[in-house]
Amino acid sequence: MAGTQEKIQLLLRIAHRLNEAGVEWALGASMLLYFKGITSGFHDIDLMVADRDAECVRTILSEMGESCSSDSIPNPMYRTKTFMEFLIDSVEVDVMAGFAIVKDEKVYDCALRKEQIVEKMPLGEEVVPLQSPLLWCKYYRLMGRTEKAEMIEKAMER
Repeated sequence: MAGTQEKIQLLLRIAHRLNEAGVEWALGASMLLYFKGITSGFHDIDLMVADRDAECVRTILSEMGESCSSDSIPNPMYRTKTFMEFLIDSVEVDVMAGFAIVKDEKVYDCALRKEQIVEKMPLGEEVVPLQSPLLWCKYYRLMGRTEKAEMIEKAMER
């Protein structure tokens, strides 16, 4: 399994390719929380992308590694338009376009929008767009991941 530095180096390479292609994207989930100092570790790289850029991202990441097709039944908690999984240099990279969460029979549109990109973090020679940790707190609450949501709330109180 790749370590933290290998994952960050991969993020740099992905950021370079996506930025070069003009893709509207943002880093989300645990790696976002890692860079914001909210968590000490992360398992994979989660990328949120604009619907219109999904196929471009599929092409770019397919060139960098292998696409992992999921044979499993889709989780009824999500209604994401495009969900892609890749394995690149032993790192799992998940891509979501048109992200949507279902809770109490209601569909919450969580698709990436330009105004959700609240920060552009310099990382090496690249710029990594970030969503707000508070937005992810809301997403984690909708997903029933209370521990993650409380971790973010506690960190934001500091």
